Amino acid sequence: MLYFLSQLSTDVTVLNLFRYLTFRTGGAVLTALLVAFVFGPGIIRWLKRKQREGQPIRDDGPESHLLTKKGTPTMGGMMILLALTVSTLLWADLTNVYVWAVLGVTIAFGLLGLADDLLKVTKRNTKGVSGKMKLLVQFSVGAVATWVIVLFTDSSIDTGLALPFFKNVLIDLGWFYIPFGMIVMVGASNAVNLTDGLDGLATVPIMIAAAVYGLIAYFVGNAVFSNYLGINFVAGSGELSVFCGALIGAALGFLWFNAPPAMVFMGDTGSLALGGALGAVSVVTKHEIVLAIVGGLFVLETVSVIVQVASFKLTGKRVFRMAPLHHHFEKKGWHEPTIVIRFWIIATILALIGLSTLKLR
Repeated sequence: MLYFLSQLSTDVTVLNLFRYLTFRTGGAVLTALLVAFVFGPGIIRWLKRKQREGQPIRDDGPESHLLTKKGTPTMGGMMILLALTVSTLLWADLTNVYVWAVLGVTIAFGLLGLADDLLKVTKRNTKGVSGKMKLLVQFSVGAVATWVIVLFTDSSIDTGLALPFFKNVLIDLGWFYIPFGMIVMVGASNAVNLTDGLDGLATVPIMIAAAVYGLIAYFVGNAVFSNYLGINFVAGSGELSVFCGALIGAALGFLWFNAPPAMVFMGDTGSLALGGALGAVSVVTKHEIVLAIVGGLFVLETVSVIVQVASFKLTGKRVFRMAPLHHHFEKKGWHEPTIVIRFWIIATILALIGLSTLKLR
């Protein structure tokens, strides 16, 4: 919305600032942070009134959770979605199709997570929307979003898959690119959802990944930088750096209330939305594979669940004391802050490796 003020820059020179992505990205971070700070306490109070017993806790989970997590409300992702949406609408170029595609995925996945959280709270158990229904909705939204992205991307790269560490390598997937894009978005969404199990555990890695993809979007959307780095130029994708800035600000504001001991959990409302957002941005910027590196922590958590389930079904034995992986370390006696901070460190290292793929070609 504020971007349109730049059209008046010939009359008022200072308004020329609104042309610059860097200025609007910084504004998006601060705006989302402010919205979260202003509305966060009210949202938490409202959630506490509606959820007197808080989020249902798994009986088979770590025993400490029954004491430390009981009574804490969920659906705090509403705070993130509010801050992210308001900030994006305020600072992004609303004529940009990519902004609407990514924001649409984020909101749709967030509403799905909200429905899931509502069912869990009202039924007082950890089962919400059925797994099949979740996947059906996610894949449907992912299909529409990927189709829109392909439709508005230059025909020379619209269905191409770029490989990290290689210059000018683009594998044309044809129509298979749409199901591929769906898998990226749905996979990222559910991977973040599995990681969200301890106070602040998923929030900081999400911010780190968003910062990396904010830079990637800026470079990919700039013809000069993309040519210098040997990456595919996607016209208009730079606007997603504003979206990523808003995501960082919203997550940072939420972390203020989610820092241990958490006053609120983001729930599926937040985790499904933010994972889907990262997946959608990676599809637009043609850096889908890099997401597996940057978001390697989320991949690791997901793989631990797959390995655990496969091992138990095939051999009757468990590889980990409990899955996802962060619960395994809880069972081993690690304190929650230790697990969270060490996982943040791992996420930072993986993000730096993923960012280095821009130059190592």
